[in-house]
Amino acid sequence: QVQLVESGGRLVQTGDSLRLSCAAPGRTFSRSHMAWFRQAPGKEREFVAGISRSGSLTAYGDSVKGRFTISRDNAKNMVYLQMNSLQGEDTALYYCAADAQAILTSPPPTTSRNYDYWGQGTQVTVSS
Repeated sequence: QVQLVESGGRLVQTGDSLRLSCAAPGRTFSRSHMAWFRQAPGKEREFVAGISRSGSLTAYGDSVKGRFTISRDNAKNMVYLQMNSLQGEDTALYYCAADAQAILTSPPPTTSRNYDYWGQGTQVTVSS
């Protein structure tokens, strides 16, 4: 069983910044596109950001473009989500996911069904 472990979620104020981290096993991480999804109560899981195996390609959900940045450190088997200008609508449980079938030159998928492994989630709450 591949375990992804998210961290960094907490209660913040509107306009604050926050960085989420996700640790993955090395063998899985090296061959995977990585992504962040989020799910708010009563809503469907939403794609937030994705990054290709090499880190050269990224994708973002429309609601976070220009505010969030995904990155990865392949030496540390870590993926990060830098979130700036946080708003109440960003309140959700944030999940890290790995697409272990990733093709090296392809962009990261934006749909959850393409991802094989998931973490337990880290809660981000934005208060006004």
